[in-house]
This record gives sequence, structure tokens and C-alpha cells, in this order.
Amino acid sequence: MDNQKFSIIDRIKSFKYAFNGLKLFFINDHNGRVHLFAAIVAIGLSFYLKISAYEWIAILSVISAVFVAEILNSAIEKLADVVSPEYHPKIKVVKDLAAAAVLVAAFLAVAVGAIVFIPKLFL
Repeated sequence: MDNQKFSIIDRIKSFKYAFNGLKLFFINDHNGRVHLFAAIVAIGLSFYLKISAYEWIAILSVISAVFVAEILNSAIEKLADVVSPEYHPKIKVVKDLAAAAVLVAAFLAVAVGAIVFIPKLFL
């Protein structure tokens, strides 16, 4: 068990590291920027269509799920590249599984977006 006392400075530093991680993600990860663009479009459409509070919860939840999956995927890929810079079949499996998590989150986001937006746009 950690016997260090609570430090507000350490908590603030942890936020700084987390925000730095977000900055690095959006600067260095092409897919992160693609997801950011899609999120901005979805949020803009949500404001335009005046969706309900529950629909906002659904939209923001799936946007967050996609970002979390993509950030974890990027972290796993970078770590795997350090652990095994050359091709390794087991590392490929790890990377493919991480990418699959993003795909599942993206499919969920598209499904939720369709459920929320299609009736408002076309019906």
C-alpha cells in the first residue's frame, strides 16, 4: 500500500499529464483527428436538431467510447512497437485486437447516430 500523503500538487500534475496525452493523441494520430472531426459534426448536428437530454447522453457516450478505444489502441500500438520493433505474429494479434475494439466502438457510434439522427432528418 502506498503510504504517501495526499498532495494537491501531484493531483494537478496528473491532470497536466492527461491533457498532454490528449494533445499528443490529436497531434500525432491521424485516426484521432478523423474521430474528432466526426465528433464535431455529430455535436453540431445535435445542437441543430435540438436533440433531447437522453439523446445527448447517448451521443456523448458513444463519442467518448470511440475516443477511449482509439486512445487505448494508440497506446497499445506504441508500446508494442517498443517491445517488438520487428514484426512478431503475437504482437500483430495484440494490435489487431486493439484495432477491433475501435471498430466495435465506431460501429456502435454509427448505430446510435442513425437511431438519433435519421428520424429527425428524414422522417
